[in-house]
Amino acid sequence: MGKAVGYLRLMRPVNCLMMGFAVIVGAVISKQSFEDILFSNLVYGFITGFTLAAASMVINDFCDKDIDAINEPSRPIPSGLIKPEEALVFASVLTAIGFVAAFLTNTANALVTSLCFMTAIISWMVSVAYATVGKRTGLLGNFLVSACVAIPFIYGSLAVTSTVELNVLILASMAFLSNTGREITKGIVDVRGDRIRNVQTLAVRYGKKTAASAATLFYLFAVLLSPLPWFLNRVSIWFLPLVAITDFGLVASSVSLLRNYSRENARKVKRMVLLWFMTGLLAFILGIIQ
Repeated sequence: MGKAVGYLRLMRPVNCLMMGFAVIVGAVISKQSFEDILFSNLVYGFITGFTLAAASMVINDFCDKDIDAINEPSRPIPSGLIKPEEALVFASVLTAIGFVAAFLTNTANALVTSLCFMTAIISWMVSVAYATVGKRTGLLGNFLVSACVAIPFIYGSLAVTSTVELNVLILASMAFLSNTGREITKGIVDVRGDRIRNVQTLAVRYGKKTAASAATLFYLFAVLLSPLPWFLNRVSIWFLPLVAITDFGLVASSVSLLRNYSRENARKVKRMVLLWFMTGLLAFILGIIQ
């Protein structure tokens, strides 16, 4: 039982559920309807997003096992609950399941099958690149994480339309920008440990104030993109209330971070931005209601 819990903790199931759900959201938004989407395609898409996200989490913990032995000794690998080689086998199994699910997504269309499979491979490669070398590069590492957040929406669109619909592209871009801002904000929170580990975040290299300014720019770029779906007539009026709340939240978080870029406030802003992610996502979902 203890080992099973250890494997579950390695996966970080909440994060995996969010990635699987993002695939479904991308599919539904691209179709502008819940109709005309095969349930099996949504299931395989969800499994792809879930298992590949889980694999990336396990690989990340494997690569961080020495650091976690100091900073997070209770984690499954440094605590001895899961052996490093067992973690690698687990990651391999999860990766294989993800790739098989990607191949089975929309098998009625060979082009879609190929696109889904290639996108799944690219997503896995990006996550592995981050876990192995990217996380120490600072801003580049932030971009790699944000790409992993944005790709599931794109995957969902490809799975049902074989293209990346404009509204999905806008959503993915907003997710990329706002998550990059959040990753930079996270760097302010982790600056002490990152400096010891020689992780070259913006906060480590240029200071917390500069990092706060950079994070704010990414948040505001995401806000600037948010009206586009409405102006391009891609969403209904139901999109507007929640996207207004999202924009207000991101702007307020930005102002708060610029005024107070302490570790404690950066942690609070980082948590609040997750809430604005969810309201923004709900805005797009409600926006398909005609």
